[in-house]
Amino acid sequence: MRIFYLILFVVSIIGVGCSASRQSFDPQRKYPAQQLQQDYRIFRNVLEESHPSLYWFTPKDSMDYYFDEGYRRLNDSLTELQFRNILSYVVSKVHCGHTAVKYSKKYDRYIDTARIKMFPLTFKVWGDSMAVTGNLNRRDSILKFGTIVTAIDGRPVRQLTDTFMNFISGDGYSINGRYQSLSNRGAFGTLYRNIIGMKDEVEVTYIDSTGAEQTVKVPVYDPAVTDTAARQTLKMNKAKDEIRYSPVFGARYVQIDTSLSSAYMTVHTFSRGNKLRSFFRKAFRELHRRKIRHLVVDVRTNGGGDAGISTLLTRYLIDNKFKLADSLYAIRRSSHYSKYIRWQPFYWSLMQFVTHREKDGRYHFGYFERHYFKPKKRYHFDGDIYLVTGGNSFSATTLFVKALQGQHNVKVIGEETGGGAYGNTAWMIPDVVLPNTKVRFRLPMFRLVMDSSLVKDGRGILPDIQVSPTRETIRRGIDPKAAVIRRLIQLKTGVAQQ
Repeated sequence: MRIFYLILFVVSIIGVGCSASRQSFDPQRKYPAQQLQQDYRIFRNVLEESHPSLYWFTPKDSMDYYFDEGYRRLNDSLTELQFRNILSYVVSKVHCGHTAVKYSKKYDRYIDTARIKMFPLTFKVWGDSMAVTGNLNRRDSILKFGTIVTAIDGRPVRQLTDTFMNFISGDGYSINGRYQSLSNRGAFGTLYRNIIGMKDEVEVTYIDSTGAEQTVKVPVYDPAVTDTAARQTLKMNKAKDEIRYSPVFGARYVQIDTSLSSAYMTVHTFSRGNKLRSFFRKAFRELHRRKIRHLVVDVRTNGGGDAGISTLLTRYLIDNKFKLADSLYAIRRSSHYSKYIRWQPFYWSLMQFVTHREKDGRYHFGYFERHYFKPKKRYHFDGDIYLVTGGNSFSATTLFVKALQGQHNVKVIGEETGGGAYGNTAWMIPDVVLPNTKVRFRLPMFRLVMDSSLVKDGRGILPDIQVSPTRETIRRGIDPKAAVIRRLIQLKTGVAQQ
């Protein structure tokens, strides 16, 4: 199996490296309706033919309606961005976080280098609330960190979030994952620019310090303005905001508090290239040497990665043998549209090797359906475990949390995961490139089911102890999840709370 994953990794690196030479690109170029319709038919046919979970949450008649509605909008020429918006709208109805529409490679390169006007604010979005977490206008003394915003350009927060949700891919009915997507840096502003459009200034309605509603006009950030000092200020501000809102000291780290016999391990990713295997080995050896009794594993920012690495961490913590999936299967090996699917011959060859057609007509990845992983014997952690989750906890991270939730010494604390508790489609996901616009979309090839009884609900993993943000915790830069866990550990250890 390691050879199999190594091959996949090498191929992905080759795919990333083999990009076309840079050419001039016009983002306002419009494609004729006939070309858009051809691309759209391929888009629909590929999904209907090969997507393993197209009708998992949306019945076929409803998906047919959304597909037809998207096609009806192609009655005139459109830019790539306009066309991509239509595809994103349809894909969001699949309720699969691993299925997403991407720009063409040329448009991607354009975005990376173009000096485009930017929406000036970043928000933390939850429920009907939205609080400022970043402001590109450094001289703004009004819209500070933690300020509650109620409307933008006269559109209430609920109207904005309801609109943007129609263009965000997410697993099942995990609304928290979609709110978190809106909260990630730049996401809200990008959607605002792409869906509503960008003007020279935006009108922001907010709650002031007295509790009254006020309105202020804020200029957008224009990077074309050649003000070196302003750009340097922006650079410094972004760094400060990132540290305050989402502290990142690398892909993984661990902090030990001997006074509470506790350790705080943060794992931001399960992706390869971060030396996670050696990190886990050294970290758990040190926890064992120091006889640490309380371990916090923070995966609220972990979007997933290699299931083999998430499984390794699980083995250091779990008490009993476990499987990754009750079932893992594809509905097809080959495709009538293989010339549009990147590396399709390679994926076809791999599937011949690792899957077997069962009586249900599906191609099952039998190894993971049958194989039980056992707990680690050396340096296995047997103390109290606190798993911190949030809307960015996705894909392989949900495999990790789901395997441990319910164990006698484990508590899941935080918010619902963005990844489904029932399963996902996170196995072999090639890009499909449409022939005219070159717009790309991700095509999952496998359905992984962890718990079929949870499919109907379609939710993420719900925490044992719910801890959500508030305006006050955001304003003061307080991490409420870490604070709750610290109090729980203090109660167990008998240490006086400070």
